[in-house]
Amino acid sequence: MHDEHRMEIFACRNSEPLARKIAEKLGVELGKSSLLTFSDGEFQPAYDESVRGASVYIVQSTNPPVENLFELLLMIDAAKRASAHKVIAVMPYFGWARQDRKDRPRVPIGAKLVANLLTAAGCDRVMSCDLHADQIQGFFDVPVDHVYAQSIFLPYIKKLHLKNLSIAAPDMGGAKKANSYAKKIGCPMIICHKTRAKANVIESITAIGEVKDRDIVIVDDMIDTAGTLCAASNVLMEMGAASVRACASHGVLSGKAIENIENSALKEVIITDTIPSAYAKAETCKKISVLSIAPLFAEVINNVYNNISIGPIFQRDNF
Repeated sequence: MHDEHRMEIFACRNSEPLARKIAEKLGVELGKSSLLTFSDGEFQPAYDESVRGASVYIVQSTNPPVENLFELLLMIDAAKRASAHKVIAVMPYFGWARQDRKDRPRVPIGAKLVANLLTAAGCDRVMSCDLHADQIQGFFDVPVDHVYAQSIFLPYIKKLHLKNLSIAAPDMGGAKKANSYAKKIGCPMIICHKTRAKANVIESITAIGEVKDRDIVIVDDMIDTAGTLCAASNVLMEMGAASVRACASHGVLSGKAIENIENSALKEVIITDTIPSAYAKAETCKKISVLSIAPLFAEVINNVYNNISIGPIFQRDNF
């Protein structure tokens, strides 16, 4: 690594376990920072070492509560005011990404607002994984490195040695992602079609494609309450599937997610560690397996820092 602008990796509270893994993979020490909390809940982060002239990478997933996002903004602002050369927000999970458009009257476009806030704070670059919508990259006027957990999941799926493997999309919106997995593996694809009564409430769900006697893996970008996922898995089993598994980059696991997974037909759910605060929940469920996203982010950070193309990371085939 060159010495002109040294690399510094820092963590916000929510993502410290993941940041430590990334720093370890890069062979660097996690930077020292602290947080002063006032009695009313206001907090003030601080760097406990100089970042002058450094390329500062701040690791933080911005899942709710909003304090996670605001802590990242404050850390970016502090780094800029401390004369960092570049400040890069490493956001394994980009919160508020579901608000990527006006899907009904008089609602905000939250993802665009978050992009504006990051830029206003002084962010020079953003790194994220499996954005809920690819077009969110266009909300930024700074470079965005958008990586996919596919390279983490594909080898794991391969090791399962499923004889009659099919990849399924949990809804029409996930068809592109499912098609990418199916192409890499060389297996059929199934699309689940759902209608919603309201947010987080499924009215009905059907499956398009050959289901009978297939070992199905549903791929998605996130598991929130797991309502859609569990409904889809139950329908697929009723249609004669041999087994149903799921893999999703972001294990949000809110509400009754664990209970829903436990009581569903799902054989296994594979997630990554983009949201470390969901660990405690995931560990209570024997059906959930957690793979680390740290090697992928360490590779992207290393390439960007050393001015190496990250094109091959998107293009590589794990089979």
